Amino acid sequence: MAALQPRRIDLDDVVLRPFVASDEAAVALALQDPGILRWTAGTAVISTPSDKRARRWLEPRIDSWARGNAVFAIADTQSDQVIGSVTLRDVHRVPDQAVAAYWVSPLARGRRLGARALDAAARWGFAADGLRLHRISLDHALVNEGSCQVAQRAGFQLEGVMRDYYVEPTGQRHDSHLHARLATDSVPSVPSVPQPAGS
Repeated sequence: MAALQPRRIDLDDVVLRPFVASDEAAVALALQDPGILRWTAGTAVISTPSDKRARRWLEPRIDSWARGNAVFAIADTQSDQVIGSVTLRDVHRVPDQAVAAYWVSPLARGRRLGARALDAAARWGFAADGLRLHRISLDHALVNEGSCQVAQRAGFQLEGVMRDYYVEPTGQRHDSHLHARLATDSVPSVPSVPQPAGS
């Protein structure tokens, strides 16, 4: 797949930007979350000793743009600390399509950051000055209800159930939802959720 030009997308309180090596500590913190480990880390990361997992996860994502995958860190605008990730991978492997993935660190949940970041990445992916995609799909295990809420809030319609599609590192299988959003879909922007005072 063709290399992609790294991109930055500003969303007021957060920014979507490429990962850098100095993000390792924030990624290590996120990988302490059982949900992130279970649903998004991958077998290679889980099988790595815990003190080396962040580097194992981060290294292939730093140069992902050169390999045709748009992997964004979701970073706090003021501190630049990574609090999540949203990815458009396999860009144009199938003509005009890509596959999305995302996670949000526990310390930043409840603000609809996942949906806002996914929506922003999709809008860029569809744009004439972006990736010029027509369809972006994603999937999640049915038992991962939080991921389903993120997808729906970001305008990714449920298209069906893929039986026994997701396989955990333990070998346990789960049915998965398939969601997708088209460039022609009319989707309102995801509103932000005000942070409590003092946060």
